[in-house]
Amino acid sequence: MDVVVVESPAKAKTINKYLGKNFKVLASFGHVRDLPAKDGSVLPDDDFSMSWSVDTASSKRLSEIATAVKAADGLILATDPDREGEAISWHVLEVLRQKKVLKDKPVKRVVFNAITKNAVLDAMANPRDIDGPLVEAYLARRALDYLVGFTLSPVLWRKLPGARSAGRVQSVALRLVCDREAEIERFIREEYWNIAANLKTPRSDGFEARLTGFEGKKLQRLDIKNEAQATDIKTMLEGADFKTLSVEAKPTKRNPGPPFTTSTLQQAASSRLGFGASRTMQVAQRLYEGVEIGGETTGLITYMRTDGVQMAPEAIEAARDAIVDQFGNKYLPEKARHYSTKAKNAQEAHEAVRPTDFSRTPASVRQYLDADQARLYELVWKRAIASQMQAADIERTTVEIEARNGSRAATLRAVGSVVRFDGFIAAYTDQKEDDAEDEDGRRLPEIRSGETMARESIVATQHSTEPPARYSEASLIKKMEELGIGRPSTYASTLKTLEDREYITVDKRRLTPHSKGRIVTAFLEGFFDRYVEYDFTAGLEEKLDEISDGKLAWKDVLRDFWRDFSAAVADIKELRVTEVLDALNEDLAPLAFPDRGDGTDPRSCPKCGSGQLSLKLGKFGAFVGCSNYPECSFTRQLGDAGNDNGSGESESGDRVLGKDPYTAEEITLKSGRFGPYVQRGDGKEAKRSSLPKGWTPDSIDHEKALALLALPRDVGQHPESGKMISAGLGRYGPFLLHDGKYANLETIEDVFSVGINRAVSVIAEKAAKGGGRERGTPAALKDLGEHPDGGGAITVREGRYGPYVNFGKVNATLPKGKDPASVTVEEAVALIAAKGGAAPAARKKAPARKAAAPAAAKKATTTKKTPAKKPAAKAKKA
Repeated sequence: MDVVVVESPAKAKTINKYLGKNFKVLASFGHVRDLPAKDGSVLPDDDFSMSWSVDTASSKRLSEIATAVKAADGLILATDPDREGEAISWHVLEVLRQKKVLKDKPVKRVVFNAITKNAVLDAMANPRDIDGPLVEAYLARRALDYLVGFTLSPVLWRKLPGARSAGRVQSVALRLVCDREAEIERFIREEYWNIAANLKTPRSDGFEARLTGFEGKKLQRLDIKNEAQATDIKTMLEGADFKTLSVEAKPTKRNPGPPFTTSTLQQAASSRLGFGASRTMQVAQRLYEGVEIGGETTGLITYMRTDGVQMAPEAIEAARDAIVDQFGNKYLPEKARHYSTKAKNAQEAHEAVRPTDFSRTPASVRQYLDADQARLYELVWKRAIASQMQAADIERTTVEIEARNGSRAATLRAVGSVVRFDGFIAAYTDQKEDDAEDEDGRRLPEIRSGETMARESIVATQHSTEPPARYSEASLIKKMEELGIGRPSTYASTLKTLEDREYITVDKRRLTPHSKGRIVTAFLEGFFDRYVEYDFTAGLEEKLDEISDGKLAWKDVLRDFWRDFSAAVADIKELRVTEVLDALNEDLAPLAFPDRGDGTDPRSCPKCGSGQLSLKLGKFGAFVGCSNYPECSFTRQLGDAGNDNGSGESESGDRVLGKDPYTAEEITLKSGRFGPYVQRGDGKEAKRSSLPKGWTPDSIDHEKALALLALPRDVGQHPESGKMISAGLGRYGPFLLHDGKYANLETIEDVFSVGINRAVSVIAEKAAKGGGRERGTPAALKDLGEHPDGGGAITVREGRYGPYVNFGKVNATLPKGKDPASVTVEEAVALIAAKGGAAPAARKKAPARKAAAPAAAKKATTTKKTPAKKPAAKAKKA
């Protein structure tokens, strides 16, 4: 018998079925060792020796693997087919060697890109050794990340109190977000006007033509700068005659895009499904590991961490067969399509993300999937099959028109297109798809060259230029990939880290840098510029890829990096905090000292008038204060311009909104560690309320502050229970509370406006879906049923620090990145056992309710052996 090691228990169960009784498949549950988060885990002075640690749960699993290997004939390492998977296999092998259980037993490494029976059996028939250069690239990357993080972060803590951490890729990603915000702040809007004519031919309905030239001058987008110009042109056109100069119909072809890579899948799922990068990877992992179809667990997509865009030859043939079957012969190109990636540092050793079987259409598997899985699978299937379909034939028509009014003339243009053959667009007929949309889908009527047209109306519209959009997760991932920063498998965790560190905020899927993030980026740009440069980071990625190709020695790369990096850190350690603040005052001037719009010096203190505002550092981060402190106590949160002219502002920089009409206490708008809030009164008894999501400090007035401070609001008595229903704002948003149970409201406005009838309906709807959530008890996300050994139900719940498994009084946190919806009973039991929560033996044999009395009688007449009454009560409770 051979022992096979994979990463996840779900995968282990499936693969064991494929391989049969001659194999024992065990799960490592991801990484089994890591560098301890403390100094000395990587020692540059000791030739970059690395000290690895094993946590309690991993130690138990490794012991199980070692015991199994000791009794086995050989070891097969079958972890994921990427750098991380190769590293896990290497770690497992190193631990087993240290435990001396291998002896002369054969060790093989196999990889499969899909969890299907054929893919697994083919991999088992073609084993190889562990890829040494790939492991070395992992070790170099892990050492670099550790050295940057654990060398830079202490510098941040000393020079910028409140800053959390820095990282090799994390800090560069943050710089992208901050640079975009700086672009937005520097942006100056420009007014411009567009002019269009609604025209009509003698034979058909109207169409729109846009002005492109006036009095012999070709017009660019911003050339009509004001209303006077626009009105002059509009008046001229309203009295003009219109005539067609030319009609040009030009056929074009549009080709499909390649199948998904990790990053393009994350981008598409974000823009079309609204998924974050982490959610996309969780759902894709479940599709990869498989779902039960016809009594057998089957993987539906190939491995989802890849930057390759090519499909295996057999997959291409399967896609071509499916095209003929689903769409017909005319949609099948004569030759198969082959793609190559344009992204920097891409390694095409792995296939693109594709279905494992193209005959499994989205409609045929929908019944086996939850809503998110079905939507993501449909996205993958359509993109992959479209990649092998015929191009779309589109006829693009351009009409040039002359408008003449006496001696004055103008030119206009109308553009439209017609899809003559839909080709690959047929795959997207029921779904909006960027690749399937023509840039101008308007249809034009029949227009003949030289004919005159009737004018229906002339429309002049005012516009202004817009600043560049803030990054979304999708657009940031796309930019990072273009620059060659990071790897596809790290994008989701990088974004999550930035959010967890409170360096960025995500609102309506847009990423905005927090003032804390701006400070960190400005510091790194000012004093560690080279290490947050895009080209430098991308160049380091290229070196790591050369290590994996066997072209560079990994320790040589580390030595070159560490020599310069450690010298730079040593220089910065000698800087005084005042020097750092002086540099940041200049770099962050638009954020820290915004123009007041009245011509006064933005850095003059609005309170005392004689002091200069400057960045200062406190326990919880940076803020703006007066140079005359302590004589002048003016302070302001960084990034909050407040009311610097002194009007309505308290001595601490807070804005006074008015007084409470009932208590006569002062109501102020303040900014604290966790953001802006309103407060009534002073001291410990003061009533406070945070601003709801979407409410900005500028929008808060006396009326809104009173409404917030009056929460929770009594809505009325429930007609059935007679108990009060109240509406309020909590940690998880607006809610209704009735009889200790909560029901969510859609918006904060509902808290102030909801009436008794709607409140009763919302509570009833929540109860119908599974009841409200008890105060302090998280709602169950998934019910896994009874513990196999008895003793009560196992549920998956969402807690303050993330999802966890609950069994009685035992709470076991899920591994990072684990999708709560995919947790199995076996995984839950393992987590509970690792937490010390095995079901008591007494529970397993708990007497039935009717047996409680005899058991109690026996207890009364015998010694204390097995307390029957207590287990009976527990059985009754269960």
